[in-house]
Amino acid sequence: MWPDRRLIDLFGIEFPIVQAPMAGVQDADIMIGAAQGGALASLPCAMISPDKAREQINIVRQRVSTPLNMNYFCHTAVDADPAREAGWRKRLASYYQELGIDPDAPNNAANRAPFDAAMCELVEELKPAVVSFHFGLPEPALLARVKAAGCRVIASATIVEEAIWLEQRGVDAVIAQGAEAGGHRGMFLTDDIATQPGLFALLPQVVDAVKVPVIASGGIGDGRGIAAAFALGAAGVQIGTAYLRCPESRVSPIGRAALEGGTDASTVITNVMTGRPARGVINRVMREVGPVSADAPAFPHAATALGPLKAAAEKLGRSDFTNLWAGQAVGLGTELPAAELTRSLAAAALERMAGLRG
Repeated sequence: MWPDRRLIDLFGIEFPIVQAPMAGVQDADIMIGAAQGGALASLPCAMISPDKAREQINIVRQRVSTPLNMNYFCHTAVDADPAREAGWRKRLASYYQELGIDPDAPNNAANRAPFDAAMCELVEELKPAVVSFHFGLPEPALLARVKAAGCRVIASATIVEEAIWLEQRGVDAVIAQGAEAGGHRGMFLTDDIATQPGLFALLPQVVDAVKVPVIASGGIGDGRGIAAAFALGAAGVQIGTAYLRCPESRVSPIGRAALEGGTDASTVITNVMTGRPARGVINRVMREVGPVSADAPAFPHAATALGPLKAAAEKLGRSDFTNLWAGQAVGLGTELPAAELTRSLAAAALERMAGLRG
């Protein structure tokens, strides 16, 4: 019934839907629900240890036997710059004063690690069906080991050039990430967020440029969006924001309130939260310091100084410094359990496509 079954056959899943990896707001529970609903469930691994990743995958495998995806970042790690960090703290000083926090107190460093040998060993041990990468691909030797473990490899592209680059290096499918998408931009051959195309401009051009299946990502929140992506040549979709309001998600009550009232104008691309452009629900620090600030330290170090502010504000019931990554389709979200949401998205898409064919 699906007009393109390449992704279904490639991953061995029921529906051509990838539950997007959402660091900080999900764990095994949402993966279990998405997998039970027929999607490819994804675990975000960039902010957790190998031991934690192993634990989460084992929890999921105790409940479902479906294929799973482990997701990693591939950015080039940079050391913190003391001078830049000091300048950033100075820029945030008024907030520290307002909340009664000592700006000179030691903080935990932001933890967003690129894929490395330790995580590669874990992949070889667990052998997930799919491994996905953001910000390009790991070094060739590590990538070869991932593929030798029998894993399918997918990665994000924000422009056609990136999609071609990924295909040339052997990915099994490309995720076309439009500007509408929540979370960090997957860009790696460009850093110009001003020229990032929207999904429905990007998608058909990527489909024309590569032979591997293309997964559409960004602004897809219901069956209409899925059907439209297939009409433009996609073999599947990656959906994240629609899962945020599922009961299995780990979004805080403050965040859930923001999502419930979300509209098409509720999100912005910002670098003030981590030092790298990402789309999220607008909060106070994004509005007052950004959304894009030249003062923000390099990724992920901008998040270090925001940590104490986030914790203090959340104790007061405020999301002033809390990053809640979400896409422009946030207003389409519902509160269905993950399995039911997945099945309803697939059914609505198939109904829409059947109507178009009829």
